[in-house]
Amino acid sequence: MRIEIDDKSGFCFGVVRAITQAEEALAEGGTVHSLGDIVHNRIEVQRLERLGLRTVTHAEMPAIAGGRLLIRAHGEPPTTYEEARKLGIRVIDATCPVVARLQRRVMQAHEEMRPLGGQVVILGKRGHAEVVGLTGQVNDPTIVIESTEDLRLIDFARPIHFLSQTTQSIALFEELGNEMKRRAADPGLVRIDDTICRQVANREQYLTEFAARFDVVIFVCGRKSSNGKVLSEVCRRANPRTRVVEEADELEPGWFEGAANVGICGATSTPKWLMQQVAEAVRQMTGTA
Repeated sequence: MRIEIDDKSGFCFGVVRAITQAEEALAEGGTVHSLGDIVHNRIEVQRLERLGLRTVTHAEMPAIAGGRLLIRAHGEPPTTYEEARKLGIRVIDATCPVVARLQRRVMQAHEEMRPLGGQVVILGKRGHAEVVGLTGQVNDPTIVIESTEDLRLIDFARPIHFLSQTTQSIALFEELGNEMKRRAADPGLVRIDDTICRQVANREQYLTEFAARFDVVIFVCGRKSSNGKVLSEVCRRANPRTRVVEEADELEPGWFEGAANVGICGATSTPKWLMQQVAEAVRQMTGTA
C-alpha cells in the first residue's frame, strides 16, 4: 500500500506564528497562559502544556494578575486588552496578521454603515473565538450568519456590508453574497467584501484534487477546528472514503480493505508531526513497509 502525506496540509502562517511565540515565551521559563486553546487541536495543546503552557478562560484572568497571557491567532476584542492592562498582565499578542487586518476592516465597515443606517454582516460560526473578536471590535450590533436560513436576520431595505470569518468557504460566501443582492431592495447598496484567507481558501481546490487521487483519505484534525470541518467536507465530496480522526488511536482496520493507496491530510490547525504519526499507524495497521 502506498501512503502519502499532503505536503501542503498543516499549520497555516498564523498558527505557526502563535505557537512560535508561545514556545519562545516558555523558553524564558515559568508559566505562560493562553486565553483559550492556542490551536483547535487537542494533541498539540497537550504537547505545549508539557512545556508549561496553561489554558485559561476570560473569567480566570484575575487569578493570573501580573502574569503572562498569550492572545492566540484568533484575536480578541479591545475589552480583553483593557482588562489585562488593569490586572498588570503582560500580553503576548499572537493575533494572526490576517485576522488583525479583518478586525480593522470590521471597524471601518461600521463607520461607513453607521451614517447610512446600514448593517454589517459577517459569515462565521457563532461563538467561534475569531468571530467573538470581530463582533467585539465595536459596540454596534453585527449580524453573524452561518447559512441561507440566517438571511432572515437581515433587513434588505437597508444597506449591507458583507464580510467573512477568515476560514470560511469561498463557495458559501459567494452563494450568500449573490442571494443578498437578489433579495436587496437596491443591489447597489450591498457591498461584498471577501475577507477569506487565501492561504486557507486555496487549499479547497488543492484538497479536492488530492483526495480524488486515493482509494482512502484520512483527514486529521481537532474536534473543535472550524477549518477542519470545512476542509474535511471538501475531501469527502471528492472522495466518499474520507475518514476524519483526531489521533492515530481512532483508526480502524476496516477502512483500508481493498485500498492500494491512502492519502493523509489535515486542517490549518493540524501539526505535521501528528499527520506523520497517523501515517506510521496506518503502515503498522496494514503491514505496509
